[in-house]
Amino acid sequence: MAGLFILARTMGAETGQPAWGYLRAFAEAAMVGGLADWFAVTALFRHPLGLPIPHTAIIPENKDRIADSLAGFLQSNFLTPQVVARRMAGLDVATAAGGFLTAPRGAQSRVTAGATSLIADILESLDRDKLGGMAKQALRHQLDRIDLAPLLGQMLTAMIADGRHLPLIEALLSRTAQTLEANEDLLRTMIHDRANGLIRLVKLDERLANAVLDGLYKLLAEAVVHPDHPLRLKIVDGLEQLAHDLTHDPVMAARVERMKAEILSNPAFTTWLDALWERARSGLLAAVRGGGSGGAASAQFAIALADLGTALQTDPRLRLLVNRFSRRTLVGIASRYGGQIVRLVSETIRRWDARTVTARIEGAVGRDLQFIRINGTLVGGLVGLGLHALDMAL
Repeated sequence: MAGLFILARTMGAETGQPAWGYLRAFAEAAMVGGLADWFAVTALFRHPLGLPIPHTAIIPENKDRIADSLAGFLQSNFLTPQVVARRMAGLDVATAAGGFLTAPRGAQSRVTAGATSLIADILESLDRDKLGGMAKQALRHQLDRIDLAPLLGQMLTAMIADGRHLPLIEALLSRTAQTLEANEDLLRTMIHDRANGLIRLVKLDERLANAVLDGLYKLLAEAVVHPDHPLRLKIVDGLEQLAHDLTHDPVMAARVERMKAEILSNPAFTTWLDALWERARSGLLAAVRGGGSGGAASAQFAIALADLGTALQTDPRLRLLVNRFSRRTLVGIASRYGGQIVRLVSETIRRWDARTVTARIEGAVGRDLQFIRINGTLVGGLVGLGLHALDMAL
């Protein structure tokens, strides 16, 4: 525009044509408009020509205030509970999550691979002894807190009520008969040793042993065959009495607690816990690390996630619960932590140096800054042209 102004001024003086006057007025005003917009745009980001003119370099000089204003704007317009609740009311989070988990290209496989890998990394990175000590201590603490006697009494009562004690009684009777048969010679010797001399003299000790053993075999065989045998009924009565005592008798409860305490304090129990923890840890690691793309645990986890995705898409009640939970969770986050979130934005901008703020904002606006200068030039030129025409008309 400066070159055009010089050309129009020179040619107008030489030729005297009024058209050069219009061109000169346009170029002169356009030059002023372009310089004014250059100054205005430059003053936003830096001092024009490096001169410390007041009210220039507006963004660098006021970046802290801009950061606070931006944070306040975000909190007021995006992170209020009302805005989040209104936005979440139109979102079906459950269906979206279900579609992701049932995606045909294996979206859930990425989730399962990441989850199983994370579990394995945690197990391998944490100290084995410390982690095992925590797990064993927690298990021991839970066992110590269990009131064992009533629990055993309730289990025994339920077992008797369902008839699950009958196979146990039959197995006990059969095992007793097998033990008796295996130790028959020992029993005969005991009867022979305890018989007096007269019985041994007349050889009645052998008949006595046969009679005792035959009677025991017959008793056990009849008890196994007949459900209403007095021996079986006696065992059932004993089990019912034991269940009652375990549930209601303080003396029995104290005895069971003493036995539990003795077991927990036994070194053999500690050794058993050590072995149990190591097997569990090794098994879990093998499950999540072994077998191709994550092992059996990963495959089962993937199936479970796919089933969950299907349920989220087809079960209206589950979908309602998940959407309600997600809405309440995000509203709660906005209510409790909205201030901290926007404070993070504000503090981040505050930590930027002035050059960084200027470069990022100027880069975000981009070519529009050049068009502002061009538009200012053209608008100034048109205004100058109009004013010149009005002056000529008057």
